[in-house]
Amino acid sequence: MSFAAPKSATQTFTMANATPTFTSSPTQTNASQLRQWPVQLHLLNPEASYFRNADVVLAADCVPFSFPDFHNRYLAGKILAIACPKLDTNQDVYRAKLTSMIENSQINTLTVVMMEVPCCGGLLRMAQKVVTESSRKIPIKIAVIGIKGDVLKEEWV
Repeated sequence: MSFAAPKSATQTFTMANATPTFTSSPTQTNASQLRQWPVQLHLLNPEASYFRNADVVLAADCVPFSFPDFHNRYLAGKILAIACPKLDTNQDVYRAKLTSMIENSQINTLTVVMMEVPCCGGLLRMAQKVVTESSRKIPIKIAVIGIKGDVLKEEWV
């Protein structure tokens, strides 16, 4: 039995500096920018009050683990929904929830933060399709994170 995902290769990264670095004192922690719960798109109510006129981040599940500054760079002042376009099932529910966020909760913007791996492209395609088919048009921003934690691309699409 093979446990490897098709078309994926196992990689190990060598860190330039194996000693952890702190941007604040070791006794002070960086504050979470998370403003609501739950965060998994399957569990979210798209008409919850926190979505009303909000800027929303739709992030691939892997992003916050790969990009250490996710909270400060992408989440501050925004509402979060997470999803995996490869492993999550019943994505029709995702499309319906995004449509409701746009049309009923009247979100302002949607920022899709995804990994550079091919399977994450489904998240952007889903968001673009929902916006195209919605009665309200909102701007979409894409951020692509590399598997080593660097920002490869950031642009409005």
